[in-house]
Amino acid sequence: MEVNNMLKYIKQVIDHLPTDWLRLTTHRLDIYNESLAKTQFLDAFETLYQQNNADTSALETLPTAYDYIRLGHPLSSVLEWTIANLHQIKPSHVISFSSQTIPVLAVLRKNLFENKNTQIAYTGHLPQGFDAEIIKNIYGYSFELIKVEHIDNIPAFQGSTIYISQEANLETMELFENIDFYISLHKNLGSILIVNGKQNENYVSEIQHVRRRETIAMTPADCLVALKALIHHKPVESDNKLVEANKTSVLNSINKITETTTKALVASSGLSIQYAILMGLIHDAIENHQGKAIKIIVPPNCYGGTNDQARRVAACLDNVDIVDLLVDGENNMVDSIDTVLASIAKEDAIPYIIAEIPTNPRVEVPDLNKLRDVLSKERQTARGTTAMAPVFILDQTFCPNVPFLAEDGMLSQVKTISFASGSKFPSGGLCTAGYCVGNKPTKRLMDKIETHLLLCDNEATALQYQILDKQLPTMTQRIADAYTNTREFVNFIQEVLPEAKINFVSEALAEQGFTPSVFSLDLPTKGETAEEKEAYKRDLNLKLINLMITKIPDESKFCVSYGQLKGCYWTVPATSTQGTTKEGDKDYIVRASLSPNLDLELHKKVFMEFVESM
Repeated sequence: MEVNNMLKYIKQVIDHLPTDWLRLTTHRLDIYNESLAKTQFLDAFETLYQQNNADTSALETLPTAYDYIRLGHPLSSVLEWTIANLHQIKPSHVISFSSQTIPVLAVLRKNLFENKNTQIAYTGHLPQGFDAEIIKNIYGYSFELIKVEHIDNIPAFQGSTIYISQEANLETMELFENIDFYISLHKNLGSILIVNGKQNENYVSEIQHVRRRETIAMTPADCLVALKALIHHKPVESDNKLVEANKTSVLNSINKITETTTKALVASSGLSIQYAILMGLIHDAIENHQGKAIKIIVPPNCYGGTNDQARRVAACLDNVDIVDLLVDGENNMVDSIDTVLASIAKEDAIPYIIAEIPTNPRVEVPDLNKLRDVLSKERQTARGTTAMAPVFILDQTFCPNVPFLAEDGMLSQVKTISFASGSKFPSGGLCTAGYCVGNKPTKRLMDKIETHLLLCDNEATALQYQILDKQLPTMTQRIADAYTNTREFVNFIQEVLPEAKINFVSEALAEQGFTPSVFSLDLPTKGETAEEKEAYKRDLNLKLINLMITKIPDESKFCVSYGQLKGCYWTVPATSTQGTTKEGDKDYIVRASLSPNLDLELHKKVFMEFVESM
C-alpha cells in the first residue's frame, strides 16, 4: 500500500467525518455483527479506500465497529488500520488505549496464565503512576524492569520483551525481532500497543479483552488528534491538558448530587472506576487483613461487563473468589445477601458485594430498611469471633439521583461505595466517564481506590471532565423529565397490551425517589412447547424494535445505553449484548430507555401499530 496515497485518503476521511463518529458513545446494533466486530468494519473501510470513496454518506453506512465506544469505535479502528499499514502489519496487531499503563498490564496478565517471564525495557520514563511493587504484590504479576539508553541496548531474554518508549512519531518507529510488544506513550492521548511477530498473535484477543473490561480505547476525540498528526507527519501528542476548574466543578457536582463530603473519583468509564474499586479494596485487604480470603459477591446476570470484570480479577489472584448473588425473579436480594454473608462469615473471609439498584433488567428495588439491616448485622466466624463486615459496592447507574450515602441516607453507616456510569445520565450519553464516591466509613478505602485509578492511568480525560462539567448540573431535572415520559409510555402499553409483563418501578417507589427511565417488556408469546414459545417471543422482540427504528429513525435507535439526551433506545437481550453473560443467564426481553426529549405521541402511535399487527 502506497503510504502517501493512504495518508491522502485518511485526510479525505477526516474532511468528511460523520458527526456520530466523534459524538456518539453507543452505536447501532441493527448494523452490528458482534462476532465480527472490528473486522467487518475494516473490511468495508478497506473497500472504500480501494475505491477512493470518502463520501460522508458512504462512511455513515459502514457496519458498526463496536457497539460501545469504550471497547473501540470507528476512529480507533481507522487509527489502528493506518498505523498497521505504515508498518505492513495486521490491523488487529495495533491496539490503542486511553491509558498508558493498562497495555503493560494486559501483557502481564496473559503471561501470568502462560507462566511466562516478562522483561519490561524502557527509555525515558515509565507511565506516570506506574508502581512496580504494587503491580507485583497486589495484581500478582511478575516481571523484570530495565531502563535502556536506546532500543539496541535491550538484552536478549527468555520470555516476552515489552518496550515502552515516548516515540511520538509513529511513522519512523522501527520494529525489531527481539521485541514482542511495543508500547508508545503519547502525551495527553494515551498509548499505542503493537503486537510484534506471528509468534505473539495469540495475545491479540486477550489484550483486546483487557481494553474491553479494565479501561477504554483511545477516545474518538484523541484518535482524531492522532490521525491529524499522522497525515501532517507531526509527533502524535496533544496539548489538551486537564482544566482544574472543570475537575473541581465536577467533583463538587457529584458531592452535591450524592449529598456526600468525601472526595469523589472520576474515571474514563464505569468499568474503569469499578476496576479501581476492586483493586483498591483488594489492596486494603492484603495490607490490613493479611491471610484472609476475599470474596467478591456479584449477581450472575447483572450487566455483562461488571460480571466479567469481577471474574477476571478473581482469576488472577489465588486469595480471591467469586460468589454468585441471586437477585432477580423469585430471588430476593436481601435474603440472598443474608445467606451469602452467613456462609462467608463462617470462613472468616472478607466480603465485597457488587449490586445494582434498581436491578437490571427487572428494575427491582429491595426493601431498603431490610437491606441496611442485613448489611449492618454482626455475624460470627466458625471460631466464634466477630466476622468481617461487608463493603457494599453499589452500582446506581439507573438511579444516580438517589442519595444513599447522605448523612441521613439509608446506607450512611454501612461501608458503601457508590458508582455510576457517566455515559448514561451524568453526561447524557456524550462521554463514557464514570465516577464513584464513598460514605464516611470508607475514607481509608477511597484513598486506596484513588491509588489504583491513577496507577492504571484510568482517570477521566480533559474532554470528559469538560462534558461532565456542563451536563451534571442538569442531571436531576433530566432524570425527572425522562421518568415522566417513561411512566406515561408504560401506562399506555399496559392499557393497549395488558397481557405483556412490564418490569418497572411502582408509583410508591417513585415517590421514594426511584425514578428510572428504563423498563423491560416481556411480550406475550405463542407455541406448544417452551422452545416454540421462546422462539416466537424472540422474533416478536425484533419485530417491535425494527418497527420502532424504521418508523422513527431520528429518535428510536437499536443500541445499548440509557440516560441519553434525546430519543428512545431499544435493546435485547436486556441483560447483556456484549457476549460475556452466560447464555443461560441472559434475559431475552426488550429493554427500552426513554429520554426527556422525544415525540412520545409518535412512539405511542407506532407501538399501537405493532399491537394491531400481532
